[in-house]
Amino acid sequence: MAEPDVRRLDDAAVEPRLARLDDVLGQLERIPGRTAELAMEAVETLTEVYGEALARVADLAAGSPRLLDGLTGDELLRHLLLLHCIHPDPAERRVARALDDLRAQLRSQGAEAELVEVRDVVARISVSSRSCGGCGTALHDLIREQVLTVAPELSGVHVVAPEPAPALIPVTAVRRRPDADDGAMRAAQGSAQPLARGGAG
Repeated sequence: MAEPDVRRLDDAAVEPRLARLDDVLGQLERIPGRTAELAMEAVETLTEVYGEALARVADLAAGSPRLLDGLTGDELLRHLLLLHCIHPDPAERRVARALDDLRAQLRSQGAEAELVEVRDVVARISVSSRSCGGCGTALHDLIREQVLTVAPELSGVHVVAPEPAPALIPVTAVRRRPDADDGAMRAAQGSAQPLARGGAG
């Protein structure tokens, strides 16, 4: 028996279909009448059932890190996991991965971004730049958009300047012995005393 010819879609083919789906649903919401209501109800019910099926797949994959990474690494599956609020990764990991995905684009503009923390449903992102124009509003907006896309449960993204590097201690200060400093001070005081007595005579 011949295998059924199942047509697969790559990411490039999926994107316009998602956009078309959003457009059609928007049109349905604006159409009055029972027919449109039934159509929306069918879509919502089908989405709920598909979401449950995807959640069960994620549960089965939980015991295999390799399989789970495959699920969360696929762009379409990642989108659906987020849509149904069943993404297995914590927000911190998703945000860190989003910043990794942006790293090449940020570096092309002379900027670096690192996750500081996620606390009280707010992500703090440290952004540094080698040029005055590298940390502009557009770059910050790009980072915020990317972070909120992968972690929609967050209420905000705060972009902050990196912490200043600690001051370096001179090597000479590290190598200098305290008793040597005390000896040098006593020697200086001792050499000054005879001069003082000589001047008095």
